[in-house]
Amino acid sequence: MAESVVSLRGVNKSYTRGKQSVDVLQNLDLEIAKGDFCALMGPSGSGKTTLLNLIGGLDRPSGGAITVAGARLDQMSSGKLAQWRANHVGFVFQFYNLLPVLTAERNVEVPLLLTNLSKGERAKRVHIALDVVGLAERARHKPSELSGGQAQRVAIARALVADPTLLVCDEPTGDLDRKTADEILNLLQVLNRKHGKTIVMVTHDPKAADHASHVLHLDKGVLVEAQAKRVAGSAA
Repeated sequence: MAESVVSLRGVNKSYTRGKQSVDVLQNLDLEIAKGDFCALMGPSGSGKTTLLNLIGGLDRPSGGAITVAGARLDQMSSGKLAQWRANHVGFVFQFYNLLPVLTAERNVEVPLLLTNLSKGERAKRVHIALDVVGLAERARHKPSELSGGQAQRVAIARALVADPTLLVCDEPTGDLDRKTADEILNLLQVLNRKHGKTIVMVTHDPKAADHASHVLHLDKGVLVEAQAKRVAGSAA
């Protein structure tokens, strides 16, 4: 059996609105294996993004245990959790979140500024990350000089540059046309299959989910279906 990178046991998440408590996730159990490419699907308000934020250490559960990359996230202090995120999770968002005044290479370098790496080592890692996503020749371009697909590739390079255990993607193709979206999804497949990255992706798009090797369905905070599949071209 493959090693689990993500393990949730009895996880609940609720928010308070006025005097009312709203349950978002209810007694959820989940295992995601090392090297998996998992898509999270479900209707609006089903808890997909909340679950993604819990897995990425951006939010805390109201109850239950969350273990990611061998660490109990629900037991960490805020400071330790921030350090853990920097070392283990790369985030890719729908709207890229690139800094407009910085070039592609400087945007990719941002996560490394929190490390003890030398300037030369940072530059080397940035070059490798941009090369992996096919944008080495655009290193000196600012976001305004890039297409949407290129900007998302820069965002993926930024997520990769610290060599994280896990890539967490929230609607990474939601702002892209079909052709460009497929290019980004194919890149994520390459990162998963050739580079061994574990990926968890929230999407509303069935065609995007088809690129994943494992699909999870949420409805009203409950895992209603878990479907494992082999995508075309994946290893037997």
